[in-house]
Order: sequence, then C-alpha cells, then structure tokens
Amino acid sequence: MKPIFIAGPCVIESEVLLSTVAEELVKINKELDIDIIFKASFDKANRTSISSFRGPGIDRGLEMLSDIKEKYGLRILTDIHESWQAEQVGQVADVLQIPAFLCRQTDLLIAASRTGKVVNIKKAQFLSGQDMKYPVEKAKEAGAKEVWLTERGNIYGYNNLVVDFRNIPDMKEIVPNVIMDCTHSVQRPGAGDGKTSGDRKFVPYMAMAAKAFGATGYFFEIHPNPDEALSDGPNMLPLYEIGKLIKRLI
Repeated sequence: MKPIFIAGPCVIESEVLLSTVAEELVKINKELDIDIIFKASFDKANRTSISSFRGPGIDRGLEMLSDIKEKYGLRILTDIHESWQAEQVGQVADVLQIPAFLCRQTDLLIAASRTGKVVNIKKAQFLSGQDMKYPVEKAKEAGAKEVWLTERGNIYGYNNLVVDFRNIPDMKEIVPNVIMDCTHSVQRPGAGDGKTSGDRKFVPYMAMAAKAFGATGYFFEIHPNPDEALSDGPNMLPLYEIGKLIKRLI
C-alpha cells in the first residue's frame, strides 16, 4: 500500500499561494503516481500572539479550498477548532483534522466523526502514543468510519519538542494509519519572540526515522518562500524540495 502524503501551507494566505502549491503537488502526483492530500488552514486559532495572522476565516477559507479541489482534483485536509465548524467543513474537506491541543475535546471529536469523513487526530504534546486509544474510542463511538493518528512530538522542557518514535508502533496498535508530522515536530513553541520558532533542516530526518518505525503517512507544511510565510515559516520546507524528499520516502 502506498504511503499517505499530506502537504500544503500552514495557513491560507492568498489564492496565488494555494494555486502555486497545488500546481506543484499535481505535478508530483503525476510524476510519482501518488495522491498527495492538499492541506491548508482557514483559521489558526492557536497562534502564540493575539497579533499573529490567523487566516481568512471559515467562509472565505472553505470557498478557496473548494476552488482548489475543483480546479486541481486534489483531496483536501483542514483542521477544525470548534464543534460547530465540523458540518460546514465536512462539505468541502475529505479529511477533518483535530489539532493536538484539542485531541481530548469530546464534543469536537464527536462532531468531526459524524460528518462521515476521515478524522485525523494529532497526538497531544503531553500524551503518549498509547494514550491515544481514548480519543479514537470517542471518535469510533460517534460513528467515525476511518480514524488516523498523527505523531508530532512531545513537550521537552520549555520551548522545545522531542519525538519518541516508539509512539508510531504504539499507535499502529490502535489504528492502521499513523502519520508523521515532520514539520511541526521540529518546532520550538513560543520561542520566537511571540511566535513559534523551529529548524526545518531536521524535517527530512524526522521523515526517514518515522519510515524506519513503520509510519504509513507523512505530513509536511510547505511554502514557496518559507522565510516570508505568515505562520510557521521556520518549520516549513521550501515548496520545490518536497518532491525530492517524497521520492526518498517511496
């Protein structure tokens, strides 16, 4: 079975950005005979600072994601932060993502599961892989047809994360598909003077290590100019490097 690949910018910045990324993903899909899922957030509700850019909001954001889906034929993943968003997002997205900080929010999990779409639950930075059986139980009890889990590191003191790759086989005992979030796992949360910092040079190593531990999918945030991105720039890969890394992984 081919790995699951998820890629796209952290947040919706503009129509031009979405189209630029989508065109590159379509090119990679054709070249490698894969099916990368397009990811972008319409609202980054958990930014460090009140002044940080959050995105266009749910109505405009979903309209833009729907346009990408229709124009380029890409499947869509986006995240939700509140229960009321699930039904509306489920009309566009193929995969609804639960942010790591919110993975124990019962009502959010139930609402996402009732859409009938794939639910991707990111493992909280304060939980073990084995602990994720409880969010999965909530989702399945609510009727989720397919649940994925995503590893994204654990809190390691202040302003740092570390990845315990044993979480991947532990979570594969809970669900068949475990994704490695290769970009958020290199974050240094809140370490950038009111913003999250990080080091993108470690992203390929996270991906290859996750492969060794049996990950069935990989999550990458990408941007044509990461240093100019409006969210999570230090952790994102340059857009035109993603194809080379995916080749290594397959």
